[in-house]
Amino acid sequence: MNISSVIVIPHPDHIEPVQRLLREVAGVEVHAVSPEGKIVVTLEAEDDRATTDSYNLISHLDGVLSASMVFHQNEPDPEALISSEA
Repeated sequence: MNISSVIVIPHPDHIEPVQRLLREVAGVEVHAVSPEGKIVVTLEAEDDRATTDSYNLISHLDGVLSASMVFHQNEPDPEALISSEA
């Protein structure tokens, strides 16, 4: 599983609509919004391809000026670890 942190900068007139759109993206959780409108989200995806696809989707949402990935980590799937230990 890939876990990433992304800072999303929406157009100042689109902060609320962008937050709503982000909440509709699978694997995305909105964690904070700064007074300036910067949105901090985490993105969880199965693999690198899914992470890239979701990141590109976020970058192209209506009202998004920019999106910057600031953290990325690949974690083993906990269910796969359990089944391999059995």
